[in-house]
Amino acid sequence: MIGKCLCGDVQFEIEGEIPNLLQCHCSLCRKQSGSSANASTFVHESKFTWTSGQNNVSHYKKDTGFSSSFCAKCGSPVPNQLGSTDKYWVPAGLLENEEDLEIVVHIYTQSKASWEEIPSSGKHFEEMPDIELLNKALQRTSR
Repeated sequence: MIGKCLCGDVQFEIEGEIPNLLQCHCSLCRKQSGSSANASTFVHESKFTWTSGQNNVSHYKKDTGFSSSFCAKCGSPVPNQLGSTDKYWVPAGLLENEEDLEIVVHIYTQSKASWEEIPSSGKHFEEMPDIELLNKALQRTSR
């Protein structure tokens, strides 16, 4: 599957099946996305390849460790390595041909916006669960 930013300068490819999606409802993701939640997934670094525009990626990192990568031209959030793990955080809105993906996890539900209604479907975590537990929850099962 391929993904690209709004202007198309930053592009990447993910090999194999894409894990399902999570929505983060924390205040930082609201600010980063300009919306009530940030939909994304995680992929192993061996499955992720930048195909163009990696030199157009700018980064911002808070003292807390929260980081945001974005296209320097159009401002779209773009993938970044998830801390010191072997996984990339991938914004779902950049993916093309994502018809069969679904949101299966909601994290930081305790800090959701007062005006947001979180769907009851999927697993809910008040804060950030263990990364391996989260990764397991995102993996697809036979439907």
